[in-house]
This record gives sequence, C-alpha cells and structure tokens, in this order.
Amino acid sequence: MLMMAAVLMMGTAEAKTVKTTFEVKGNCDMCQKRIEKAAKSVKGVTSARWNKQSGQLSLVYDNKQTSPEKVQKALATAGHDCGTFKADQKVYDKLPGCCKYRDNADKH
Repeated sequence: MLMMAAVLMMGTAEAKTVKTTFEVKGNCDMCQKRIEKAAKSVKGVTSARWNKQSGQLSLVYDNKQTSPEKVQKALATAGHDCGTFKADQKVYDKLPGCCKYRDNADKH
C-alpha cells in the first residue's frame, strides 16, 4: 500500500505542459519577432505566438522547467513590458522607432 502511494505521488511530480496567455506590449512585426524569440529562449518554452492586434502572447511551456514569470522577465529584458515586469528604460530606448509602444508610435 505504501509503495502504491509513492508511485502515485511520483506521477503527480512529473512535468506538465501548460498553456497560458498574457499581454505583452508591442506594435509591429519587428516586435512580434523579438517577443517570440525572447519567449522561446527560455528553457521549457515549447511554443510562443504573439498576436499583434490583441497584444496577447500564447505560451506553451513545461511547468517543471519554467513559469510565466520567467518568460515575462525575459521579455522585459528584450524591451517589452508585460505582467509585473517593465522593460528598463535604456533597453526600451534602443528599440527601433516603430517599436516604441510607450510613445504611441505608428504601427506597421
């Protein structure tokens, strides 16, 4: 009986593929490439698709390797505000003009 309980507990500790969405600030196709690349650079992320119209990032990840917070931190490091993470102003300032979402830049 004890052995059976241990086996059941091991099964719950296994990695799980999780899907989530959250807002990431951006404007254009260049933003989309940067956002998706930054998200996919996080170990455990299997899919990342950013919708330019809605500003939503659809994320699929292994919950034993990463979390939405780790991905959001990577996105902020790349220059995009999301969740509770805000991109450093120096990083944001280096984005191309069309990507300056804080400045209400023209979208393309």
